[in-house]
Amino acid sequence: MAPNASSELKIFSLAEVQQHNTPESLWMIINDKVYDLTKFAMEHPGGEEVLFEQGGQDATEPFNDVGHSSDAREMAEEYVIGRIADDERKSAKAAVGDNSKAVPWSEILLSPTWTNFLIPAGISILVYATYRTASKLLTSF
Repeated sequence: MAPNASSELKIFSLAEVQQHNTPESLWMIINDKVYDLTKFAMEHPGGEEVLFEQGGQDATEPFNDVGHSSDAREMAEEYVIGRIADDERKSAKAAVGDNSKAVPWSEILLSPTWTNFLIPAGISILVYATYRTASKLLTSF
């Protein structure tokens, strides 16, 4: 049930979402949409415990911090059941902090997504440069 226009979605209050924080009924808010992840929890690649920790809350920041793939974001749309009431959107975000702040470049570059690429790439360049230097020295003798 993932209608395209957010105006078509059922509107929930923050209090309603907060009541669904158990393995039997697991809801959370991501980017002002309400998701029912009860059936998905056991399939979650990161483990169900991660979802249970965010149950009944605004999980926008943790969801975005993990760096979910576009496939994961698309798959999440299957679980949308509604959205947070307009007058409560700010309070839902305030529960986990200000999500509008700029992220420093150092944090982006050192995030697991980038470091998983940059560290091996840097090591490869260093090994290649060492090899080229050593081979030039050996051929000059």
